[in-house]
Amino acid sequence: MSFPVALRHAVAAAFVALAAPTLTLAQGSSPLPADLSATVCNGCAEWNEPQRPFRVHGNTWYVGTRGLSAILVTSPNGHVLLDGGLPESAPLIAASIRALGFRLEDVKVLLNSHAHFDHAGGLAALQKASGADVVLHPWSAAVLRMGTSLPDDPQHGLYLPFPGVRANREVSDGEVVQLGSLAFTAHYTGGHTPGGTSWSWRSCDEGRCWDIVYADSQTPISEDGFRFTNSTRYPSGIADFERGHALLARMPCDVLLTPHPGFSTVFERLAEREAGDADAFREPTVCRGYAEWAKQRLAERLAKERVPE
Repeated sequence: MSFPVALRHAVAAAFVALAAPTLTLAQGSSPLPADLSATVCNGCAEWNEPQRPFRVHGNTWYVGTRGLSAILVTSPNGHVLLDGGLPESAPLIAASIRALGFRLEDVKVLLNSHAHFDHAGGLAALQKASGADVVLHPWSAAVLRMGTSLPDDPQHGLYLPFPGVRANREVSDGEVVQLGSLAFTAHYTGGHTPGGTSWSWRSCDEGRCWDIVYADSQTPISEDGFRFTNSTRYPSGIADFERGHALLARMPCDVLLTPHPGFSTVFERLAEREAGDADAFREPTVCRGYAEWAKQRLAERLAKERVPE
């Protein structure tokens, strides 16, 4: 199973764009709480370009930036927001939520894919502005509490600190996070980080119910010197990747969304829908294709590690 050629090209471009940026630490101000340090990087301006928010399906909405996903799922009892982008993304995400006619204060739960500055950096500001509960994998909860990565992260040392936030609740693998009629299942899919978490839920529109998966990053990226094949810092890294690949390949999945939208060809699908394909976001084999693509990337990385220097 593999992506169609056009989709494979888009995903390959997204993979190249993930080369670790050069980072600096600066003080930033925003319409959201301005008493937090902002982590910025020379390569992040493109990621943080504003993006018009739009409906994915039913009560699921894209409210992220051009290069960093944030997903809003709404209900009369309150809303759930997945991921917060960069610290600088928080006001853009808040503006997108309001542009759709929703109140930021009605966001009751914040979820996260993995605890890196480009997906968790805005959570502190969004939590402070909304009052939402933060629900995290235990490893991610420890990272976000400190605002800096732990040594078992393959990318430890690449990223500067970001605004920390304390989890209100830690989730176990397979646990369901409920908010009124909304139900999100947590799936441990580590490897990219030890705390990587994918989330699944259902969204319905006029009786058409789709299984939506927000699949965490599956790229075997690391700082120089880290080796998945013999790591003492993260010895379960390969097994975590393999477990996640197997899970993503078999789980119900009509719509794939990812922390970097290029990996799930979000904007290509949006363009196709706007051109007249009402089901452009729906592809029941897409998670299987994503898992196969990720397996190939891991195999290439491990083969490279095993070549004698």
